[in-house]
Amino acid sequence: MPANLFRIRLSLAACFLALAVVGLGAFTRLSDAGLGCPDWPGCYGHLSWPKEQADIAAAEALFPHAPVDTDKTWPEMVHRYFAGTLGLVIVWLAVIAIKDKSQGGIKKLPWMLVILVIIQALFGMWTVTLKLWPQIVTAHLLGGFTTLSLLWLMYLRLRNRDKKPKVNNSFPVDLSLRTVAAIGLVAVIMQIAIGGWTSSNYAALACIDFPTCHGEWLPTMDFSQGFDLSQTVGPNYLGGIMDNEARTAIHFSHRVGALVVTFILSVLTVMLWRNRSDQLKRYSALLLVVLATQISLGITNIVAALPLTVAVIHNGVGALLLLTLITINYQLYCQNRLSLNKNKQEQ
Repeated sequence: MPANLFRIRLSLAACFLALAVVGLGAFTRLSDAGLGCPDWPGCYGHLSWPKEQADIAAAEALFPHAPVDTDKTWPEMVHRYFAGTLGLVIVWLAVIAIKDKSQGGIKKLPWMLVILVIIQALFGMWTVTLKLWPQIVTAHLLGGFTTLSLLWLMYLRLRNRDKKPKVNNSFPVDLSLRTVAAIGLVAVIMQIAIGGWTSSNYAALACIDFPTCHGEWLPTMDFSQGFDLSQTVGPNYLGGIMDNEARTAIHFSHRVGALVVTFILSVLTVMLWRNRSDQLKRYSALLLVVLATQISLGITNIVAALPLTVAVIHNGVGALLLLTLITINYQLYCQNRLSLNKNKQEQ
């Protein structure tokens, strides 16, 4: 197997693994299993988690303040094992990058990912030791999405590296299209951050009706408490400590963010469809499908009182929406560069 083909397949496998880690993280968080294991990196002193009655009794004697709940221990440890496996794959990609003298700028990206994985491991530890402090939980979630995004970008760059530029099929990309695509990417990232803050503060069910909230279009909200990032570390954040008005402010902000993202991506969808490139038209259709799916899942989360399966899928489709925006921006960048090179050759 050619060396570059192996790297492409390995990076793609790492993307799927990272997507699984993001999904498992969402499942762990939404099933309230974030403190299923009171220690780190093991679980009640075990490499996996205590299953036998004797092991459970010994674990509870060792951690009397944290009774064993087997429905919460296994999600936490399975997530850790998947994350650890992903870290090893990323290190493998980084080692391959060192040996590849022709890889150019793609050498830096794997090592950036190695550093990010180390930071993620620390966030994973602090999530447990700081008892689900919202700042750490949200940062840990964003780190997972960042890891997935950089892996996907590496895959796109590796796949594109050996392709011959199709200069004759390249069309100039309007600055307005590239600008809207970039704004759309930033908007999706911000919406994911607000979504993480919503989840870490248990604000997903702060409003149980739709499209109003508590029967009002503009309910009573406390934004100063809801978005107080300077809050100190408390004894335990399981279940959240904010009052309902603060959680309503977070939830309402996530809804408004969804409207803003929908508007921006709808404009981007139309602009992509009007482009002369068939590939960009296909991306337009893909973006429309992913966006519509995400909106439907978000509404279902509210009206069905946050069913676990739907909530986890909502998290996963959010990741797919982010990857779609990264792909579109990367394609626009490559297409614009080809068009500029073509113009230089003609001159």
